[in-house]
Amino acid sequence: MVHQILFNSAVIRFMTGLKVKEFWRGILPALLVSFSTSSSNATLPVSIECAEKNLKVKPEIASFVLPLGATVNMNGTAIYQGVTAVFIAAVYGMPLTLVDQLTIILTATLAAIGTAGAPQVGVIMLTLVLQSVGIPLEGIALILGVERFLDMARTVVNITGDISCACYINHQER
Repeated sequence: MVHQILFNSAVIRFMTGLKVKEFWRGILPALLVSFSTSSSNATLPVSIECAEKNLKVKPEIASFVLPLGATVNMNGTAIYQGVTAVFIAAVYGMPLTLVDQLTIILTATLAAIGTAGAPQVGVIMLTLVLQSVGIPLEGIALILGVERFLDMARTVVNITGDISCACYINHQER
């Protein structure tokens, strides 16, 4: 929520020239589709439409930036993997050194970039993050009960970042 509301709103406010309320109102249909489908790729047509029609992003920018973002800009997934790895380590009573924490950050970022924009793929990539610092994979069972909701929420963060980026590039091109 901190990243979603504070960071993305700050990017919009200070780097795009858009009003924050206008941005959130303009992407609401994409947020709803992304939340219900848990898929950045399934949300892509709605994201492009919201960016072009509601936020006045040039079609050539929206049609390049948003598909690229749906593939590699998985900031919600990276945050989820890092937080989940720290949570599981804490449950197992495993202390994480600074090197372990930096390894989690690096591995989560790289794993998120390689994650497909489809539902539940983040859990599969989480295994890479856990293995990178020796956290037991069995710990994934602790989050499976709430995984669907977490997947829905992180997809919202992912597509918000994609549309924010498109708005920023559109503003820079003017």
